[in-house]
Amino acid sequence: MRRHLAALALCLLPLAAAAQDHTPAQIAEIKNQVFNGAGLPVMGNPQGDVTLVEFSDYNCGFCRKAAPEVAAFVKSDPGVRLVIHEIPIFGEGSHYAARAALASQNQGKYGELHQALLSMRGKAEKASVLRVARQVGLDVARLERDMDAPEITARIEQSLELADEIGLVGTPSFVAGERASFGALPREDLADLIAEARASQKK
Repeated sequence: MRRHLAALALCLLPLAAAAQDHTPAQIAEIKNQVFNGAGLPVMGNPQGDVTLVEFSDYNCGFCRKAAPEVAAFVKSDPGVRLVIHEIPIFGEGSHYAARAALASQNQGKYGELHQALLSMRGKAEKASVLRVARQVGLDVARLERDMDAPEITARIEQSLELADEIGLVGTPSFVAGERASFGALPREDLADLIAEARASQKK
């Protein structure tokens, strides 16, 4: 039986106590930041007709479990634009990995590093992250310099604040259209989430 997709109507922002105080304009801006925030990594088809958003942590076991399902689903649907929010909630190693992943965009290697970090064995921490970065062909010295850029720190802080703002309860969390689901989803449930988002766009 397919998992029931938990409702998270972003227009209502349930689970976020402050949602009742948001104006329509503020809610629209929050939704824009979820799907189109500055500096967010984009995978899949950047010009896709529908966007799937994932809030993820490299030391989250369920994120690692979900990774091959997400990759397979995105490959199977060429119309999906995949946006990643790095929300490092599992300690210093997670934060280091998130900074490295975001910085890897400067070398055009985000997708490779993202997938490699989610498929690695053991904890993501400085030594293991840099080892994986070398394996995917990154200039590690440049990567370490880029990781210290203030916009990297700001991007992570913005994603963490946004996750709290919309009431997400952990990682991985997926958002598409007006709904979201928490937990590792098989590709069939991701397809359901995207199908609903596409249908809502046509109304």
